[in-house]
Amino acid sequence: MEQVNPTRMELMKIRAQIRLAEQGKDLLQGKMDALMKELRPIARSVTDSREELDSISVDAQRSLLAAQAADDSVALTSASFATKRHISLHITGKNIMGVPVPVIQKLSVSRSICERGYSILGVSGRIDEVAEKYERETDLIIGLAETETALRRIGGEIQMTRRRVNALEQVMIPELKHQAKYISITIDEREREDLFRLKKVKKILERKKKEKKRVRILAEQSVSVQ
Repeated sequence: MEQVNPTRMELMKIRAQIRLAEQGKDLLQGKMDALMKELRPIARSVTDSREELDSISVDAQRSLLAAQAADDSVALTSASFATKRHISLHITGKNIMGVPVPVIQKLSVSRSICERGYSILGVSGRIDEVAEKYERETDLIIGLAETETALRRIGGEIQMTRRRVNALEQVMIPELKHQAKYISITIDEREREDLFRLKKVKKILERKKKEKKRVRILAEQSVSVQ
């Protein structure tokens, strides 16, 4: 235990620290509960998006294999180059219980057949299907990037807050209470010792007083006899 000065002033100080630590623990616990409430719908959204992404990824791969098998490789390659483009994302942010999370402006990557840049007559429906599914997959990846980042950051904040709560609850508060108990016991022992000494001094004084009185009486008796 850290060396403490066993005085009433120190006891008052430590008791104030205990109250402050308990208030801090309650506030952190409330923050953690609020973050958990925010985390649940995000976690469900991430789970659903991952499942949907896995499904569309398999479908897109299957469509690509079918197009590679049935269509001319030159037409497929030309269509892939025609649809190639740069994707710009506008990313802002927001705070959830003090945790900064990104917000990606939802700009759909999916386009119509006429917007993809290749000749409608030069490609088959299979190639159109490949483009459509990979565009859908890209949209899901962008959306999932936002929700997964929020999930990681909120989850990290919850873990950090939980560690702080545990440190207060299991280390700091018990240590402060142990110190307060030590000081209280020390003060009680000191007061008992002081009371014992006072009683002892009182008995000594009373004994001396009686002795003086006895000596005085003997002296008076001696004078009277003479």
